[in-house]
Amino acid sequence: MAEIIDGKALAAKFKSELLVRANSFENSYGRKVGLAVIRVGANPASAVYVRNKIKACNECNIRSFSFELDEDTSSEQLIELIHKLNADVQVDGILVQLPLPKHIDERTVLAEIVPQKDADGFHAINAGKLFLGEKDGTVACTPRGIIELIKSTGVPIRGKHAVVVGRSNIVGKPVAALLLANDATVTVCHSRTVNLKEITLTADILVVAIGKSKFITADMVKQGAVVIDVGMNRDENGLCGDVDFDGVKNVAGYITPVPGGVGPMTVAMLLCNTVDGAVHE
Repeated sequence: MAEIIDGKALAAKFKSELLVRANSFENSYGRKVGLAVIRVGANPASAVYVRNKIKACNECNIRSFSFELDEDTSSEQLIELIHKLNADVQVDGILVQLPLPKHIDERTVLAEIVPQKDADGFHAINAGKLFLGEKDGTVACTPRGIIELIKSTGVPIRGKHAVVVGRSNIVGKPVAALLLANDATVTVCHSRTVNLKEITLTADILVVAIGKSKFITADMVKQGAVVIDVGMNRDENGLCGDVDFDGVKNVAGYITPVPGGVGPMTVAMLLCNTVDGAVHE
């Protein structure tokens, strides 16, 4: 039976450390660390995510600036706001909640955030620094949180075979780069991969971010593997991940639950990125 990796408990540990750092920053600079969160439109899931992020800011003595824009906000209006926040010395991190309405090009908008204030780590410069192995860029929140979740198990990443199922720019590609930086041998799989089961069965560390409910089943997992489930789906019983938790927990050595695994760590890493940006400004 797998040991459950408690993302809530690990996130709470990081947030307690962040509170100390944020208080120290305020004492040194006479202002709070500041995070600006922009939401465009009325996507209900986005509204929940934004509320969670603002709540976490309050817990860590980080000042939050919340901007809720209408669905018909133009790219030009959104970029104008980003430019104002880039120039605002009270703002150390900027987050544009995704997805954006279809008429706004996400890549164009995210490119307008100065890399030093890119709290999400999605800017091309920060992504490039990650793939070049440079240490001074901002790392995307979910991949950063995944590495911390793996490390919390005590299982060393060095020398292990890590399989990443999913190749998105937000999770799959950056987490593969981070695993490589931690000396794992990495295989990236996706929807076009042939013989996926044969590959996942070789994984000492399995990270699943493919966006399909309960896609990874017990017969696809190596005995004793560390399984990180990034999925967030809904079925008849509520929230579930990309991993069939009930089956896989009988095979894996460690596994993250959904909810309560990767999600809380993503928010904690967002705050880490914001405080890091303030301290290094």
